[in-house]
Amino acid sequence: MGRRWRDGRGRLIVHGAAPVAVPLELATSYRARTKGLLGRDAVDGAILLSPAGSVHTFRMRIPIDVAYLDRDLRVLTVVTMHPNRLGLPRPRSRHVLEAEAGAMAGWGLRAGVLVTVEAEQEHRAPLPT
Repeated sequence: MGRRWRDGRGRLIVHGAAPVAVPLELATSYRARTKGLLGRDAVDGAILLSPAGSVHTFRMRIPIDVAYLDRDLRVLTVVTMHPNRLGLPRPRSRHVLEAEAGAMAGWGLRAGVLVTVEAEQEHRAPLPT
């Protein structure tokens, strides 16, 4: 299932015991993925890096939870990474979610859980006729 999103905002739906909606930032361009959470002191919800198979926390200020997702948006694993660490590449990972450390457990996000992404649609004025 190939997915293509644009940089922007949306919602992450975690399909655990009870569905949970989380504010989401989409980082799909090379520039947005490279920046990620660098230089931030907090995260409002989560950020989705796509495509991505690994991450690092060099120059980050806070520890983060990292969820590696397969092509179907099923969680492969969740790890907590402290600043200035290099994450191991995950061969089946196609997307990576990042959030403040401890947040993902509160959402019920763990290995095997399926998530969906609802990207905000661009609102454009109709063209004059």
